[in-house]
Amino acid sequence: MPVTSIANAEWKGSIKEGNGQVQFGALKGEFTRASRFETGDGTNPEQLIAAAHASCFSMQLSGLLTADGTPPTSLKTKAAVTVEAGVGITTIVLEVEGVVPGVDAAKFEATATKAKEVCPVSRALAGVKDISVKATLKS
Repeated sequence: MPVTSIANAEWKGSIKEGNGQVQFGALKGEFTRASRFETGDGTNPEQLIAAAHASCFSMQLSGLLTADGTPPTSLKTKAAVTVEAGVGITTIVLEVEGVVPGVDAAKFEATATKAKEVCPVSRALAGVKDISVKATLKS
């Protein structure tokens, strides 16, 4: 059965002086041009993409590992999304550290690469030319 997720955003004012709010689920955040392209307080669309990508990738990797009979004890994923004004999102780097009994580093890295390829958020971001993954197996 399909699931539709909803987020709401409102922007007030000009691009330079304006501000906005975004809300999804129980989370709510403010955003401005400065929070996106400078060092201003608040969130920005790329942070939200990073959060979506990190969480989706983690679940996908867990699913693949579990299907192989080696469920993870833990997976910690950091997603770094780089945006360039006038260009768009240029890179996304996924860094995952996992504790996975019964899996060696090569298998973990291969499974993480597969997870990046099949993760629904990765697929939705296919227009980003450089999406990479760095996988580190912890004991």
